Amino acid sequence: MLKLNWKVLGYYLLFAFFFRPTYATPKVLEKAGLNMKDIDAFEFHEAFSGQILANFKAMDSDWFAQNYMGRKTKVGAPPLEKFNIWGGSLSLGHPFGATGCRLVMAAANRLRKDGGQYALVAACAAGGQVRHRSDRQRQFSFGR
Repeated sequence: MLKLNWKVLGYYLLFAFFFRPTYATPKVLEKAGLNMKDIDAFEFHEAFSGQILANFKAMDSDWFAQNYMGRKTKVGAPPLEKFNIWGGSLSLGHPFGATGCRLVMAAANRLRKDGGQYALVAACAAGGQVRHRSDRQRQFSFGR
């Protein structure tokens, strides 16, 4: 057996990194005075399909909310009929440095086309959330 005498310099928190939508969504909704039912369009960046599925499961779990987020109840998973309906980062692509712009523009155009009022945008790595009102008043909330 090969033995390496390496010293640990740090840990990469991959778990929290890819679960940013789960952690940020309830904070943004609470700050805005909204709940999941108020959101007309969800646009999430997905690094890979399993990341989205894991976030959906975590968002819809009271156990995860209580044990990992310090919350009493789950926030709930976004309804699929409102989620990335024009395609997501896996199908459309996500140019580095422009993923957020693509997400926000897709959400804004969906609100305009469908007459919606609120969109929620999330990125797995950055943890940012944007709340956009379609009446040309923009309010931005960034959750960490």
